[in-house]
Amino acid sequence: MKLCILILACVVLQSAAASVVHRVRNLDVTDHHEPSKHKLLQDIVKWDNESLFIHGERLMIFSGEVHPYRLPVPSLWLDIFQKIKALGFNCVSFYIDWALLEGKPGEYSAEGIFALEPFFEAATTAGIYLLARPGPYINSEVSGGGFPGWLQRVKGVLRTSAPDYLAATDNYIAHIAATIAKAQITNGGPVIMYQPENEYSGACCGVTFPDPDYMQSVIDQARDAGIVVPMISNDVYPSGHNAPGTGKGELDIYGHDSYPLGFDCANPSVWPPGNLPTDWRALHLQLSPNTPYSLIEFQAGAFDPWGGPGFHKCAELVNHEFERVFYKNNIGFGVTILNLYMTFGGTNWGNLGHPGGYSSYDYGSPIAEDRNITREKYSELKLLGNFIKVSPSYINAVPGNLTNSEYTDTSALTVTPLIGRLSKSNYFVLRHSDYTSTSSTGYKLSLPTSQGKLTIPQLGGSLTLHGRDSKIHVTDYDVAGTNILYSTAEIFTWKQFAESKVLVVYGGMGERHELAIVTESKLSVAEGSSEDVNIESADGYTIINWDTSSERRIVTAGDLYIFILDRNSAYDYWVPQLPKKGIHPGFSSAENTASSIIVKAGYLVRAAYLRGSELHIAADFNATTALEVIGAPKTAKGLYVNGDRVKYGVNEHGFWSASVKYDPPKFKIPALEDLEWKSIDALPELQATYDDSPWTDADETDSNNSLRAPTTPTSLYSSDYGYHTGYLLYRGHFVAKGVEKTLSISIQGGSAFASSVWLNQTYLGSWAGTDKSNDQTSTYKLPKLSTGKTYIFTVLIDNMGLDGNWVIGEETMKNPRGILDYELSGRDAEDITWKLTGNLGGEDYRDRARGPLNEGGLYIERQGWHQPQPPSDAWESANPITDGISSAGVRFFTTKFDLHVPKGWDVPLYFTFSNMTSPPTPYRVQLYVNGFQYGKYVSNIGPQTSFPVPQGILNYNGANWLGVTLWALDGEGAKIEGLNLEYRGAVMTALKDIKLVDAPKFKKRKGAY
Repeated sequence: MKLCILILACVVLQSAAASVVHRVRNLDVTDHHEPSKHKLLQDIVKWDNESLFIHGERLMIFSGEVHPYRLPVPSLWLDIFQKIKALGFNCVSFYIDWALLEGKPGEYSAEGIFALEPFFEAATTAGIYLLARPGPYINSEVSGGGFPGWLQRVKGVLRTSAPDYLAATDNYIAHIAATIAKAQITNGGPVIMYQPENEYSGACCGVTFPDPDYMQSVIDQARDAGIVVPMISNDVYPSGHNAPGTGKGELDIYGHDSYPLGFDCANPSVWPPGNLPTDWRALHLQLSPNTPYSLIEFQAGAFDPWGGPGFHKCAELVNHEFERVFYKNNIGFGVTILNLYMTFGGTNWGNLGHPGGYSSYDYGSPIAEDRNITREKYSELKLLGNFIKVSPSYINAVPGNLTNSEYTDTSALTVTPLIGRLSKSNYFVLRHSDYTSTSSTGYKLSLPTSQGKLTIPQLGGSLTLHGRDSKIHVTDYDVAGTNILYSTAEIFTWKQFAESKVLVVYGGMGERHELAIVTESKLSVAEGSSEDVNIESADGYTIINWDTSSERRIVTAGDLYIFILDRNSAYDYWVPQLPKKGIHPGFSSAENTASSIIVKAGYLVRAAYLRGSELHIAADFNATTALEVIGAPKTAKGLYVNGDRVKYGVNEHGFWSASVKYDPPKFKIPALEDLEWKSIDALPELQATYDDSPWTDADETDSNNSLRAPTTPTSLYSSDYGYHTGYLLYRGHFVAKGVEKTLSISIQGGSAFASSVWLNQTYLGSWAGTDKSNDQTSTYKLPKLSTGKTYIFTVLIDNMGLDGNWVIGEETMKNPRGILDYELSGRDAEDITWKLTGNLGGEDYRDRARGPLNEGGLYIERQGWHQPQPPSDAWESANPITDGISSAGVRFFTTKFDLHVPKGWDVPLYFTFSNMTSPPTPYRVQLYVNGFQYGKYVSNIGPQTSFPVPQGILNYNGANWLGVTLWALDGEGAKIEGLNLEYRGAVMTALKDIKLVDAPKFKKRKGAY
């Protein structure tokens, strides 16, 4: 991603033949791999200008972006994969955050929650292919764009052929690419593509760009580690960088990104004119005509910064209407590799986020941060994903020019045709010519069919396109041998069963639709009212015309059942595949087309399978639900839902019906305010007796930071000393001369950072932060100082994470954190000697289970007291809500509570803060749950007040330890005005065996200071 909208590099359009070439390519890896491996790949992965072939099957890759590091509970990864699988998708794209795996140069560690093998296993279980995107640079709104902080000390320009930069990446890529290689499809795993660089699209400042030597180097790194699957790119805008045919450094498949609606979540109803792309097909044919048209990151949500309106507004901006218009527009380009960023966002826990964003990375995604799927955009996406899944002829259809005159009777509408090449099936993507329009427009169609050009509807009335809607009309669409001559209603799915076939179509409420079938069978309404369903025979085909209502109608035509639904009713239908023995569900969509069922079930159907004569359905429910199974195998004699036998009936059509009862679970959520809290000073550095001799001396006179040379006598950049994450502390020692009046200090901590300064025990002041301030110079008045007395400045800084490095040459990742400059009036800068600290050990971080970013430099973090079972018996009894802190400073509060959530229930839990004063008292809270930093609450900036914490981090059946650090940013102190643990809905689930992650309890740390 994502924030990078301005393209600094010029767009160079490379000329290529405009004709469509149907030439199957195989990956040439003979320079790096033995011939047998090369031959194996040829048998498994191929591609031409239309799509990928996997095991000989031509596929559209419909993918969702998921980052395993943003959900650090491996046993929940299957939940996300199954929810994506239920959308009709067959792939997931994933980034890997280098900063989490190599916290110290040369020490790679990918174990526990950071191990990728369970991610690969979950994908395989769900039947999901993977696109691996390990970086090193990923952007992704993570600290440093995925670069570890120690890379600030590399003098060479990042993301170039600079020898020291490439050498710095060698260890990481050698390990991570080797791990991915073991999971490639050639080894029976799910990985089918690999991206060796990320958004390599913009440069400045004299850097060679694009640099073929650099790109070839990153390709070779991956190949040398065993990567044989196709290499793919994601240019930010179609410009052809490293496309096939460009020579050295070329990739196998060219792809690009797009976030066309932008990130203005504060105005979610505003669709700016001119943001719907119309020329991408032509650009593709110019830039990379011999590879599938690929959108590697297409907008599925939006980013929200500190002080923003909140991700619920982003979900409104990029909503179900956006999906209908923009995704179907992509279909009009003939896209066959489409990845949606983000499909599940997750959480920036443990300081892993960049400074522009807060703890949540919900992103307004189809699957919310707490894993619920109640947003309408999830359901809308399911309609499109399942349609594409059963429409293989789409891949071979050739996109034509968009027009507002050829196929409709009004210029207010635009149609993009996709005309069948290897089949008779045609697709017509229709939208408003002014894509931002909120008007409803009546229209008729004029479409080519095998029965000639027809004006539709033929039986009277007109069609309607509502505002911010788009439709895909089809002609000569094949349903298991039955020709749907045309349909104005959109297709959700179709299935061939043993003795019948089912087609499910839908439309908006009140819309008139028409469908024609080439059949000699007599059509009749088998279910629902026939009052407004008109059926008439024509020459060689039969027409059905209807007004869409909430009542389901079923029309039969021989062995074909046509389900006519309204859109909202279609949301309740699911199409789980019944895997054949030895085949993972979904790894071969064509092979399993005839072995699926259709289930009407409400909230979620995860999977289905046969065990002997038992039909098992794994599903989730948030209400008592009428369950219907359409196409139950003839051998099935019993119905089991989540392992429990369910009574069912069978109607005259052979459809099974049952009911699943929902009784909300009964369990108690503790009131946090009423718990027994213990508290201790988290800033003992202010005490006169505190000894900082173990701290790191800030004695580097020549910083390795090539972006910004220090202006202080010695570097005060935290990364020069190995401190890259969380709170930073500085102590400046000097002997007074009595002339000192003010301290002016410049601090850089990233967007929304804060800082506080003390002189000995005297509070001088704070910078409380703003949403846009990366740095700040503050001047503090000093009390009268005694000549000859030693004084200490203590400076506390909230490091909000390191900047990304999107524009190559700007070196923004090297923007330092810490003290940039200072001036003590009447004194030379050399008169102050500085020490600093961050997380205990710095790059030799102590908590290997939670990784290198989870802890900052607060005293209680260095001691490990934020972990379970701290030595708190002798601490003061004090409550962060009722007592708080009485003056500027930081205090730590901890408590224990038990949970007893019944098994079989998925119950998202949230820690929610209340802020009742206006303007709010400025304070900051770090929320620790069983030792994991799972939230940073900033009262005076926001917007986040509610912090979901998943099961697996929380112990749902046992003891939990909660810790909060309360940093009061003014002299009056602060209280947490309200802090509650809450849940907003419980889902009866098929999820099982959610395992607690390794969360080591407190153990006295050697060398803690």
